[in-house]
Amino acid sequence: MRSIFKRFFRLHQPLFSSSPVVNLFTEMLPDLLPCDCAATAAAAANSVLLLRRVGTVALLFVAASFSYFVLYRAGETVGFKIPDSLTSHATRVFFFFIPADHSPLLDTEEYKLEKVLKDAAMADKTVILTTLNEAWAAPDSVLDLFLESFRIGNHTRELLNHLVIIALDEKAFSRCLDVHTHCYALVSEGVDFSKEAYFMTHDYLKMMWRRIDFLKDVLEMGYNFVFTDADVMWFRNPFPHFYKDADFQIACDHFLGNPEDVENRPNGGFLFVRSNNKSIEFYKFWYTSRETYPNLHDQDVLNNIKYDSFIIDIDLKMRFLNTAIFGGFCEPSKDLNEVCTMHANCCFGLESKLHDLRVLLQDWKNFLSLPPTLKRSLAFSWRVPQNCSLDSLHLYAPPLENVKQEIVEQEKVE
Repeated sequence: MRSIFKRFFRLHQPLFSSSPVVNLFTEMLPDLLPCDCAATAAAAANSVLLLRRVGTVALLFVAASFSYFVLYRAGETVGFKIPDSLTSHATRVFFFFIPADHSPLLDTEEYKLEKVLKDAAMADKTVILTTLNEAWAAPDSVLDLFLESFRIGNHTRELLNHLVIIALDEKAFSRCLDVHTHCYALVSEGVDFSKEAYFMTHDYLKMMWRRIDFLKDVLEMGYNFVFTDADVMWFRNPFPHFYKDADFQIACDHFLGNPEDVENRPNGGFLFVRSNNKSIEFYKFWYTSRETYPNLHDQDVLNNIKYDSFIIDIDLKMRFLNTAIFGGFCEPSKDLNEVCTMHANCCFGLESKLHDLRVLLQDWKNFLSLPPTLKRSLAFSWRVPQNCSLDSLHLYAPPLENVKQEIVEQEKVE
């Protein structure tokens, strides 16, 4: 036991070294914990005593911490400042991660899925969901632009109260907690989703199918959801534009004019699904169809199964959303007076995506600054895509080192 505590404090030395409360705790520790004993009988006899002593240590630590906090706050109130050398790490002691295979914070009841969904849900049990990994959650990356769009959009800021960010790795989860209220850690054992997943690589496919399976679980829990990729910018509240009778409605890369036409080219980065038996069965069918169409991602599989008689059999009402309102870089919305969302689709590479998203947000800010008469004219349009031009679809390939790494990792698995 003594060795465990020594190792723990050695690992966290930078965190604890300047805290007077913890220094007191560590000085008391050798006297409070029993020494290593060889005799089994003595160890058994000491087990109860050990529990009592550890409990005493914990109580003393909490009491001392609370007293220190009260003293610190009182000092601030009367204008007395405790020296920085004593306080630089004092508050951090309450919020550290234990270096283990996973953080205990991820396992606490507060962040269990059902509670997070309940806290974020609208009155009709609708939530807005997005997924993030470390690459997209990093400062000045996609997440910051995504949240900014809600804040500067028309009647979209309040929708942040209903947004749940699904973090695919611990760093993304930690960043979410820094910038948002509703966060959930979706851990996939043995899979690292933290890096940028290049289109159609092995990790990309795993991430996409994990998402479909997760969304099925949300439906089974009775929640409707709008799923949005984090590279979808929200400029207006989309809910008034959803079809009232549809079970499943999805944005498009290319929209042909008829919302019921299955020849439309859907994009899984933005969709609204109502929870019912039909939508749940559809998501199960979609997920299992990955075995029927191996090596295809979820969107291409959807393009195949949308013709399947199973859709008719379960009477699923599927609708395709107009790109005039739900646009993207594949087919940009023409009228900024109507647009609700813009998706950085038809774009490969994080840097290209970030560049064009920043241009997109600036275009929206410029539009908002126009007088009403100019806003109603069609003279103002987007300056994107630029780096995400459609030509890049044919020219883009993942970096060679990433492809080689994918092959090596696949060979190890096989």
